[in-house]
Amino acid sequence: MPHSIRHGDQLAGRYRLVDLLSESGDGRFWRAHDRVLERQVAIHVIAADDDRAAGLLEAARRSATVHDPHVLRVLDAERTDALCYVVNEWGSGTSLDIMLAAGGPLAPRRAAWLVAEVAAAAATAHRAGVSHGRLNPENVLVDRNGSVRLIGLCVDAALHGLTHTDPDDDLTDLAGLLYAALTGRWAGISGSVVVPAPQEHGRLLRPRQVRAGIPRMLDQLCDNVLNPATAAQRGHDPRCPATAQALADQLVEFVGDPVGIPEELATRLVDRGDETISLPAVPGPTPAPAPVTTAVTTAGPAVAATPAAAPVRSSDPLGPAPSQTSLASPASQTPGPEPADQEPTTVVPLTGGTPETPTDTAGESPQAATDAPTTVVALPDTGADTGADTDTDAGTVTATHPADDSTRAAHAEEATRSSTPGDGLLAGSSPAPVAAEQPTQAGLPIFDDETDDVSWLQARSEPVPPPPPFEDPPERPLFAPEPDDGGPVRRARPGAEQAESGEFWPWGPAAPPPPPGSDDAEPDDGAAGEVPGRNTFRLAAALLLGLVLLVGVVVAVNVGRGRTPLGAEPEPEGSSSPSASASATPTAAPTPLTGLSASDLDPQGDPPQEEYPELTPLAVDGDPATVWRTATYLQNFGPGGLKTGVGLVVDLGGEQEVSEVDLTLVGEGTATALYVTDTAPTDVEGLDPVAETSGGTQQRAVLDEPVTGSYLTVWLTSLPAVEGGWRGEVAEVEVRG
Repeated sequence: MPHSIRHGDQLAGRYRLVDLLSESGDGRFWRAHDRVLERQVAIHVIAADDDRAAGLLEAARRSATVHDPHVLRVLDAERTDALCYVVNEWGSGTSLDIMLAAGGPLAPRRAAWLVAEVAAAAATAHRAGVSHGRLNPENVLVDRNGSVRLIGLCVDAALHGLTHTDPDDDLTDLAGLLYAALTGRWAGISGSVVVPAPQEHGRLLRPRQVRAGIPRMLDQLCDNVLNPATAAQRGHDPRCPATAQALADQLVEFVGDPVGIPEELATRLVDRGDETISLPAVPGPTPAPAPVTTAVTTAGPAVAATPAAAPVRSSDPLGPAPSQTSLASPASQTPGPEPADQEPTTVVPLTGGTPETPTDTAGESPQAATDAPTTVVALPDTGADTGADTDTDAGTVTATHPADDSTRAAHAEEATRSSTPGDGLLAGSSPAPVAAEQPTQAGLPIFDDETDDVSWLQARSEPVPPPPPFEDPPERPLFAPEPDDGGPVRRARPGAEQAESGEFWPWGPAAPPPPPGSDDAEPDDGAAGEVPGRNTFRLAAALLLGLVLLVGVVVAVNVGRGRTPLGAEPEPEGSSSPSASASATPTAAPTPLTGLSASDLDPQGDPPQEEYPELTPLAVDGDPATVWRTATYLQNFGPGGLKTGVGLVVDLGGEQEVSEVDLTLVGEGTATALYVTDTAPTDVEGLDPVAETSGGTQQRAVLDEPVTGSYLTVWLTSLPAVEGGWRGEVAEVEVRG
């Protein structure tokens, strides 16, 4: 890599190198200025004889075929005798690795939306036959609008010596990006500066094991793609996506409506501070005033005033160091040769005179060259404190001042300071007046309906007076005040004297009226001394008594007429109600059915599927001493046995109504299920039992409602244990209907 290229050089006569952002090995990454289209670009530069040069140009060609708004495009690529470089679109924002390091993991919906945007861009590239090759957090950029941009498509992998890229590797890195956005740990296969994801016994921990609160769907998605044990299921399991587009579709479905997410991501951008970038002047109208850098050399009588470039804020994901203005040394004040594209330096005497143009001298470096003119003003050595940073060894003072129109005159006067003790100013000069700081006031417009004039509501010239203090509430004594006449505080109301006689109203006598002239005396209206409510109470008592007497008279009249107290006709003694007679009628008892015959049923047995058919008549012969038995089995019936059961089909001799079934069995532990059908069954599968029995040797099944049918099937579902296995024996089946 030739070390001759540096700040200020131009590539292809077009791209002027501005900042060296990073340098690793034999490659350099520059921020440059496109002098043709007046825009910033990013340039990767390696030596022309580098082994990666051919692969880098081929990667640039393939990357240029992908058209997606999320991808930072390749704009140009060239290989000269000394250099090989690729020019990319410039993006300003914060990369995912810096965002995670500064603010921690993202919320689940934000992380899913961000990775879905990257996956959609990767899917577009895969359809064009191009893979990224290094989808790590450093190559994912969130710009100032919250949009997601993809850095180094196919080019970054070529710079790292990767000649072959695979879409499956991109899919694994996409899941690693989702893992990193959720947990702050990197789980992809590409290298990254993010802390690696933890492992246990060679297996990545699931995101929910690293950080709580992660939705199960995102946790399962990361585990399905990143876990090698489930990688073989890609394309077979719908939960394990096989392509970047399938991964993007699942994340989009999880996110739903993404309104507001880009704005929320924009709040996570990391502000790297203001950076001063020296860019060439743009041709056209008069540029806006720029800050002026004044260098005062204490060892000499000259001051150099140079308009500097306006500061440019950059949040580049690679984190370039801000350009710093170094202090000038005495040697640097010696005029040197100026670049060919720079205007000549003009020297202006302090006392006023004709400007003169000096001749070119040697010694100025390309980094010190600028496109704006430099004016040197001769000043006496004042030794005054300028308030700027002073380098005592070099004897140079450097200060930066804004060069707007309102303060340019003040700085010109400050530059003409005199060394005279006391005033510190040249004759005839005076310090610039400093305007008092005025507070910002917001006014309201006032519209005149008649004249259509607009005036503004002015702020008060005097402060608003404070509100009046609250009035003290009136005092309220806890107890009533003492009367002025010396009487008692509480006075008895009229009629209170009757309490002394032990009689209470309304039954007691009326209290005597108060003496005339007293405070409690009332006008004599004929009702003095009456207790309120006494007459009403007496009237209510009289009405209640009359009602009781009336009811007694009615009852007496009805009884005297030979009727009930309520006046109804009495029932004859020998009669009873229909309901009572109906309930008193006894229900007919079930009767045993006769003329029964039986046959065996073994649908799950080996041919000829028989269970001692010659013994089946003994189960319905009415003799409990004779039995029908099954074969002896080594396993009992049930889910773990060879069969679910065997049965005995009883022919009822026609359609009969079955209400009870009595079973006489041999041995404890027999369980049965009873089925009533119209035809002889060949299997009980699909039939519903009408009753089930279990227990001892005598079992009875009473049906809730009688069931009509021609055949009764006794299906043995469990057999009692005997010597050598399990065997069931039925001595008698009695059916009642």
